Amino acid sequence: MMTELFTTGRAVDLVLAFVLIEAGLLYILHRRSGRGLAPRALLRLLIPGVCLLFALRAALTGAAWSIVAVWLLLSLAAHLVDLKQRWSD
Repeated sequence: MMTELFTTGRAVDLVLAFVLIEAGLLYILHRRSGRGLAPRALLRLLIPGVCLLFALRAALTGAAWSIVAVWLLLSLAAHLVDLKQRWSD
């Protein structure tokens, strides 16, 4: 059962579902109270990690190395955008 959970990528799907739920809850918190991260800052924070999760999913399911590399490069790009924004604040 655990082997199938990982070889099919379902383990990563579960983590992505939790990330989506977390993002939704943080968005609602911000909308209702004004506390927490603004939606754009939240996206800049989460996108690099989500791209890494997609890279992991691709690797676990036997995707071509180029697909894994694309997700890793997208993660790097999103991370650099987030860093640039944080550095200028």
